[in-house]
Amino acid sequence: MDFTSIHNYYEHLVIDYLQADIIPVLEDKPADFFLDIACYALTKLPSRYMRHEIDMAFYLESEERRQMMNEVKQTVDKAVEFITLNFNRDERYE
Repeated sequence: MDFTSIHNYYEHLVIDYLQADIIPVLEDKPADFFLDIACYALTKLPSRYMRHEIDMAFYLESEERRQMMNEVKQTVDKAVEFITLNFNRDERYE
């Protein structure tokens, strides 16, 4: 049985927000910095699993999607603050 088609919808939202709004502003940071932000934020967000992107587009109401995006933005922004304060504290990225 292949379970690789199962994904957390919040992963898409977090990655899209990082790529559109966070990475361009902090482009001098290494990739590991942004991966840590994504992981930290995803642990703070609820899970919303899907098999196909079209499933979420069809079943998700616009108000619910708007609320999810607001939650993602707040959580990712807090993750940026946390990782920035704690980033490279043990020099693991050098």
